[in-house]
Amino acid sequence: MTAGEAWGSPRPSAVEAGGGSVVRRILLGSQLRRLRESRGITREAAGYSIRASESKISRMELGRVSFKARDVEDLLTLYGVGDESERMSLLGLAKEANIAGWWHSFGDVLPGWFQTYIGLEGAASLIRIYEVQFVHGLLQTEAYAHAVVSRGMQGAPRAEVEKRVALRLERQKALVSERAPQFHAVLDEAALRRPYGERDVMRGQLKHLIEMSEQPNITLQVMPFSFGGHAGESGAFTMLRFPESDLSDIVYLEQLTSALYLDKAEEVAQYEKAMVRLQQDSPGPEESRDLLRGLLQLS
Repeated sequence: MTAGEAWGSPRPSAVEAGGGSVVRRILLGSQLRRLRESRGITREAAGYSIRASESKISRMELGRVSFKARDVEDLLTLYGVGDESERMSLLGLAKEANIAGWWHSFGDVLPGWFQTYIGLEGAASLIRIYEVQFVHGLLQTEAYAHAVVSRGMQGAPRAEVEKRVALRLERQKALVSERAPQFHAVLDEAALRRPYGERDVMRGQLKHLIEMSEQPNITLQVMPFSFGGHAGESGAFTMLRFPESDLSDIVYLEQLTSALYLDKAEEVAQYEKAMVRLQQDSPGPEESRDLLRGLLQLS
């Protein structure tokens, strides 16, 4: 399952606060890494200075853990940051980075490795996805989402299934908020033909896709079977871009029990090429709507 399918999404009033905290955590970690490297200090030495391990410094620099003010203060001292305004700026960033995301209340059904994605998704200004197995979670109807979650979690308590569906519906609110991102989706025809739920569920999902594709911030394309092999041969992926200029694009790849976050320029570039090719080779938005209407008539 990919980011769109396995879990869920944000309250408009909390998108900036929750998603922004994840971004700030990554930005702060990146700045601490640059400061450490500029001084030629090893991660091991930095960890020793805050009574922690080298791996803890690595996780901090990747923005994967929260920050204690004392640790940040000690690291800034070690790195020779004496300017009070600079120190206060970075400490303020640490405080903002520790704000709990809106999804905290769903923690009992939300795996830790997915929480970072939800924060990044909520902070993104551009979301681009390619999906082959399911309709992407941000575009799912409640009935379709329920069918997907139920099938993927056979035997799970009904309450857990319902909470996961509720989480996904919350996440979808970002697309219609005042700070809604641009969302560009390429769905493989396979995702539209694989049935989840009863006939009415699939018909409702196809109608919903047609309606959503007409929203000004949403571009939806369908990669048809008739095209044959294409640039998405490696499987589903998500690309996130942020308004912060010093935060690079991130490629998100979800696995069964974990996820990968790619931000190295050369890796992101390969996915960028694949995404551009998928967009170029797929029928345009209007032709894709015609494909959806045709599938609706056949359903």
